[in-house]
Amino acid sequence: MADDLSAPLGRKPAKPAFAALRLAPGRLPLARIAFTVLGLILAGVVARLVLVDDPMGGRPAVEISVNQTRNANSIADSVASTTTSMATISAGPETPATGPAFTTVGSDVPEGGSAAAEATSAAMTADGLFPDLLEESEHGSIPRIAASGQTPFEAYAQPSLTPASAGGKPLIAIVVTGLGLNETGTDAAINALPDAVTLAFAPYGKALARSVGSARAAGHEILLEVPLEPFDYPDSDPGPDTLLTGQAPRDNLDKLFTVMGKFGGYVGLINHMGARFTASAADFGPLMEELGARGLGYVDDGSSNRSVAPQVAAANAVQFGRADMALDQTAARGPILEQLKALEAKAIEKGSAIGVISALPVSVQTLAEWAKAAAERGITIVPVSALMQKPQ
Repeated sequence: MADDLSAPLGRKPAKPAFAALRLAPGRLPLARIAFTVLGLILAGVVARLVLVDDPMGGRPAVEISVNQTRNANSIADSVASTTTSMATISAGPETPATGPAFTTVGSDVPEGGSAAAEATSAAMTADGLFPDLLEESEHGSIPRIAASGQTPFEAYAQPSLTPASAGGKPLIAIVVTGLGLNETGTDAAINALPDAVTLAFAPYGKALARSVGSARAAGHEILLEVPLEPFDYPDSDPGPDTLLTGQAPRDNLDKLFTVMGKFGGYVGLINHMGARFTASAADFGPLMEELGARGLGYVDDGSSNRSVAPQVAAANAVQFGRADMALDQTAARGPILEQLKALEAKAIEKGSAIGVISALPVSVQTLAEWAKAAAERGITIVPVSALMQKPQ
């Protein structure tokens, strides 16, 4: 204070040399301190990178021995123990599978493998079906033509005489319908009837695969019954998934595929009812077109004179047969035998004839009785496929 009073007027007194180092009350150089600390950290990092040899950069690491025996990989050990120091695995372009196939790895694999491939393609499933003749769908396995061109009709038809090879002998085919609904009755029909009798199964049984398998093992040819709309529908109802007139073709084909997926091994379809449906070419045409594309035949049960089945079958190159007679419209032994006698006369006159009969116990018993003496009367019973023709 004395210095200030003694200083000349107009001149400020000189400040001490250490005055610049004094801090104003309440103020710290925070920015300067922060930059100083950051510089020290960066310098430490650079020094470590330059002076310390640590390829892991300070990260923790654990060494594990690969020679332990627990959870050993036998395949890897086998490869590692060979004298070859490197193994190369190569893969070709993906090839879509055309059917079930098995690849055997070992020293006994035959060279070429063509014979093995053919044997595999010819192998049957547990149900006795050919995999190449099956198409997997949302409705199950449905028939199709194989890549080789073989059709289900050809594959599942039973060997038999035909009108061309019979030498003038009268041939009769009998189709028993309505099987599969009653297991006991179905088993009885399979066991009682000659193997040349054709069996048609409805798509509603609970054990269809077993029953159809038993029938085929016994030598019977198989048809699938397809429910079609009658004139008095729904008073007369063929059952679930009935194909109806006036429906979109896609809807009817969806029902058809549902029915076709119930079991396999059949040569073709036979109508169940269907007088209205079979009279409509617009509705019947898509069904028959599908049968032609899948290599299946069609049998008309002969119950409707208005059926256009012959025409639409010819238009789609479908193996076709039409029943000449219903044998048990009166379900009693005497009338059935009379109908069978009339069928014999027609076969003698034309060279062949087709009859349709239901799976009623009396019908099966009467048919079995008639069949025992048919050969003595010069009649040859054949599967229905033998009398079906592919229209030209």
